[in-house]
Amino acid sequence: MESGVPTNSNQPPKSSDGHTNVEQFGYKQELKRSLTFWDLLIYGLVFMVPIAPFGIYGYVAQGSNGMVALAYLIGMVGMVFSALSYARMSEAFPIAGSVYSYAQRGINEHVGFFAGWVILLDYILVPALLYLVSAAALSDIAPEIPMWIWLVIFIGINTVINVFGIEITAKANKIIVVLELIVLVVFVGAAIIAISKGVNGAEFNFKPIFDKQNFSMSMVMGAVSIAVLSFLGFDAISTLSEETKGGKKVVGRAIIFSLLVVGVLFIIQTWVAALIWPDYTSFENADVAFYQIAEIAGGSWLKWTTILATALAWGIADALVAQAAISRILYSMARDRKLPKILAKVHAKYKTPYVSTLIVAAISLVVTLGFASQIDSLASLVNFGALTAFLFLHLSVINYFVRKQKSKDYLNHLVFPLIGFLIIGYVWFNLDPTSKKLGFVWMAVGILYMIYLKLTKKDSNLNVE
Repeated sequence: MESGVPTNSNQPPKSSDGHTNVEQFGYKQELKRSLTFWDLLIYGLVFMVPIAPFGIYGYVAQGSNGMVALAYLIGMVGMVFSALSYARMSEAFPIAGSVYSYAQRGINEHVGFFAGWVILLDYILVPALLYLVSAAALSDIAPEIPMWIWLVIFIGINTVINVFGIEITAKANKIIVVLELIVLVVFVGAAIIAISKGVNGAEFNFKPIFDKQNFSMSMVMGAVSIAVLSFLGFDAISTLSEETKGGKKVVGRAIIFSLLVVGVLFIIQTWVAALIWPDYTSFENADVAFYQIAEIAGGSWLKWTTILATALAWGIADALVAQAAISRILYSMARDRKLPKILAKVHAKYKTPYVSTLIVAAISLVVTLGFASQIDSLASLVNFGALTAFLFLHLSVINYFVRKQKSKDYLNHLVFPLIGFLIIGYVWFNLDPTSKKLGFVWMAVGILYMIYLKLTKKDSNLNVE
């Protein structure tokens, strides 16, 4: 059967466990179904990193005039609408490919390719960004060890784990998320004790969530545009749709729950941090503001613990799941002949897209060496790709359900995705000019590549109506 979707795929038959048979979309079930709701939930938590605010706390605190918890609360609420759109589309099309597959079938083949192309900018670069940030942090701790050694170690460990199977990745995720949560609990516990003792003039109040004297909607939303990026990653759960068991709603539930759980954790840790250091204007260096707060709360041991936890959480945990996600995107696009066919090869024993995984590892190594002194530019490209893909996602929900399926559920299929589109659009609009310029260059390359595929007829001419 030609790779693609039959004309009757709008309402495909279900398997005994409630899953839509992937064969009904023109594909073979090549990946191993072994992941449960809890595996997906943990996967999402690891990707978003429960301790993500550690690294950017200073910038969010300054941008929000100390209302850092409010910035994360608004960010969580805003991203919920994107999570709902992912849930709707993952139920309708439970296949690997994430927003690439959703836009392809929700709108048309060309928009699908374009959505996949821009999400590549996010997924294929984010592992490199994570490796680079972590290696830089560890180089400060152990300057005698060259940064490239840390990069090779991180990339090597994650590649081996991902090639050996998604079950191995899931087991590693469980260990990692437990360790992160232990560090978080230790910090929050130490912070609460410090607040109760009035350390550094700390006292309990609601100013981190709302400070009337310093509140300004435009100011807070500016900080939200930074904080919301900590939530990027919940969408990657959708790339595991063909490896999930338990019914078609499992992926959607995991996406929403992981976002809510990590949002609550973000709010708690930033709230207590703001109470310990209420003068957000006095940070010596915004890059290490959180670690200074940790030192006040518990001493130098807590400072170094949070630094090390941040480095390992990004370099091993976050990069591990990021590499797994992008390999599934490459696999999905390659089997549709939008990328070289070799990227769709699945390991005979481990049932993983091992060629794509190895390619991502190679790209990560090259990018990290090339962008070693340009972390900001790399981060900007990642943000542009993710947010642009989210815009395509919301449009896909509206077009597929309201226009194609004639749905009357306007709340879930029109109002919620429209709100999500406006929120993401606002954040996208506030991205820095450099990220937009580089992002548009990437989009132009994608258009040229799509034209090449059409002229050479190397794509699969999918029937996605």
